[in-house]
Amino acid sequence: MRLMKLLVFLTLTAVLAACAGNGSGDDPAAAVETYLQAKVAGDGDTIQALLCSEQEQNLAREKQTFASVAEAHLEDMACTDAGNGRVTCEGKIVALYGTEETEFPLTNYRAVNEDGEWKWCGETE
Repeated sequence: MRLMKLLVFLTLTAVLAACAGNGSGDDPAAAVETYLQAKVAGDGDTIQALLCSEQEQNLAREKQTFASVAEAHLEDMACTDAGNGRVTCEGKIVALYGTEETEFPLTNYRAVNEDGEWKWCGETE
């Protein structure tokens, strides 16, 4: 009986994970937030999945942005869909370079819908 419950639990977990995807489906703001989280964490697979085709040549740079930085994290991130593929984000990335803490304010980003998924496509005005 315990084995059956475990199998059911694992199956449901796998189904839910598959349905969740990368979180970018219908919401460009969610795609940008997920992208920024992946960039700070150095999650290359997620960065690659959420990078628009126009930015693919920058994949290595995007993966390595915070690779040599200790304790990089997002603070107070809140992104909203401003329409027409423009996403406005508030908050900041905080990174420790040696002993000096540096802040990078979040800004406006461009998102594009490719194959039914929103992708991060750089900064915009």
